[in-house]
Amino acid sequence: MGKIITVAHQKGGVGKSTLAMNLAVCFQDQLNVVLVDTDLQGSLFQIEKELPGLTVITNDRLQEIGKLDRDLIIVDTPPYLSNKLPELFSLSDFILMPTKAGFFDVMAIQSTIALVKEAQLRRPEIQAGIVMNMIKPRSGITKEVGCLLKSMETPVLETMIHDRVSIARSSITAGVLRGSDHKAISEITSLAEEIVNRISA
Repeated sequence: MGKIITVAHQKGGVGKSTLAMNLAVCFQDQLNVVLVDTDLQGSLFQIEKELPGLTVITNDRLQEIGKLDRDLIIVDTPPYLSNKLPELFSLSDFILMPTKAGFFDVMAIQSTIALVKEAQLRRPEIQAGIVMNMIKPRSGITKEVGCLLKSMETPVLETMIHDRVSIARSSITAGVLRGSDHKAISEITSLAEEIVNRISA
């Protein structure tokens, strides 16, 4: 069975789907990747034709996700805490929790962190990390939020993803890696490398 990266946060609007898609595109040249859209809206599945060479499927039958014959399975979750998240987390190798640098976003992430910790009690090898996403340039609140996140006893990744037009538009441009925004490419690549290093540790 391939490695499973699940992207989750109970709050909508934190960029889960965009990150999941860009990570899948980042890995697809090296690995046999599938992007799994578990949201009933199927937003990622609807743009599969914009992502050449990448397989996107819709599936909320979790045991089937675990049996997919791929090197890497990236799972995008809906913007709410469903009763399926605990089972999905228990199948995952890495759980990525994106959050914006806002205090309400940080408060909302606590429920997701609690579910991650429950999964880690059952399977201690599960890795998890918080990534600060959609960060505004030169915003003083970013440092304050970063300190607050670090107090939650879940690793905060070194990579930060900034609020960039190229990332916001990446769902219609086949991902940032095929564009010309080198800063965006560097951030997504750095995030992918950091996740791989944590899974491999």
